[in-house]
Amino acid sequence: MGHGEHLAEAVSLAVESVEKGWGGPFGAVIVHDDRIIARGQNRVLLTGDPTAHAELEAIRKAVQVLNPRAPSIPEEHLDESTLALTPRPEGSPDPLPERARMLKGCAIYTSGVPCPMCMSAIYWARIGAVHYSCGPEAAEEIGFGDAFQYEDFKKPPAERGILLEQHHPELGAAAYRAWERKPDRHPY
Repeated sequence: MGHGEHLAEAVSLAVESVEKGWGGPFGAVIVHDDRIIARGQNRVLLTGDPTAHAELEAIRKAVQVLNPRAPSIPEEHLDESTLALTPRPEGSPDPLPERARMLKGCAIYTSGVPCPMCMSAIYWARIGAVHYSCGPEAAEEIGFGDAFQYEDFKKPPAERGILLEQHHPELGAAAYRAWERKPDRHPY
């Protein structure tokens, strides 16, 4: 299968989401070794969950496919990571020598360019490529523009549209110290 077929599947999922009233016109598929391993549709209206975007739905499903131990971990292993480690890519500015593999080696195909939340999840998932059909201008034309968020992110915290304040850093520092002291921490 090629880009056209993968994008066609993502668009088909998007159309179904609209027709069934589940959410906006967004569908996504995650591909590994040129095979679709996960599908996602926008289900914001169906669930009332503002994070139920197609990309996040597909990421959650792909993790289950590539990490099948995770949903059914025996109780004696609940404190162990199920994520394999992978070496830092050559030339990476990452200070750690290895991190959890996540969805490294996968690509995501979407009906529209991912929003800032979905792009962040794509980065965290280590998906290596994003292929989309409709660009940001097309999303803006139908009421799904994200430009205001990108502009807001550039502003200093005190000038953003959402109040962003730090309180009691000493409280949060305890959790950070616990992570730092954990000898078998699993970087992700």
